[in-house]
Amino acid sequence: MGKLYVCGTPIGNLGDFSARAVETLKNVNFIAAEDTRVTIKLLNKFNIKTELLSFHKFNEELRKEEIVNRILNGEDAALVTDAGMPAISDPGERLVSFCHKSGVEVVAVPGPTAFATAVAISGLYSGRICFEGFLSQNKKSRNEHLNEIKNYRETLVFYEAPHKLLNTLKSMYEIFGNRKIALVKEITKIHETVFNTDILQAIEFYSQNNPKGEYVLVIEGKKQEEKKEYTLSDAVALAKELKQEGNSAAFAAKQAATVTGLKKSDIYKKIAELTE
Repeated sequence: MGKLYVCGTPIGNLGDFSARAVETLKNVNFIAAEDTRVTIKLLNKFNIKTELLSFHKFNEELRKEEIVNRILNGEDAALVTDAGMPAISDPGERLVSFCHKSGVEVVAVPGPTAFATAVAISGLYSGRICFEGFLSQNKKSRNEHLNEIKNYRETLVFYEAPHKLLNTLKSMYEIFGNRKIALVKEITKIHETVFNTDILQAIEFYSQNNPKGEYVLVIEGKKQEEKKEYTLSDAVALAKELKQEGNSAAFAAKQAATVTGLKKSDIYKKIAELTE
């Protein structure tokens, strides 16, 4: 039985293609590629002559059985995508899953990954992130997705195409409010850019400047609301206001305790001292 090698490719700079990845692609029996027209350029650059087989969302059901059958019969295969690690927001995910179900060993040959690289250079909190991939072009579906995650405290990461960017930013502002955002594009290329701003300013900028390139959006999570620390004086002042409205001292102390988190007995005692 052969193996499936999940092989990362450069996300821009060909110098990031590892020696191990080159050797892997040279030594496997065939390569399953998202777009053979893109992959052939990479293979030519590194003088790799291995057989290419297309594997994309339009033929995955047919091809995944063919690929797995060849592996079960002793051939080694490599899975690549146009750029970065396969199976990340990519049809290769289904092939990897099918290999596991079929008892095929899956081996990692890691390479660059756009979302992790973007987070690393964004300057935003990276301790906890939530990668959300691509949003729908349909406004209703996009907004439903954003509403599901609007209260997440993790840094949120998305992929976005230039022609969809402005509408996506408008939906984010509508649902998230104005948060910090880093718009990262052309990673590892000559025009690599990290645009640190907030969502509203990003909308204003791209309303006047046509977006170019593929984007990774890194957005701060929902901030935890700071809980106010109340003093006994604060609680007593609130209780006095309630008492002046005609409420009993006991009721006023109880309500003030609920609001401030302080003990009702301490508040009541202080009110009693002030009215003696």
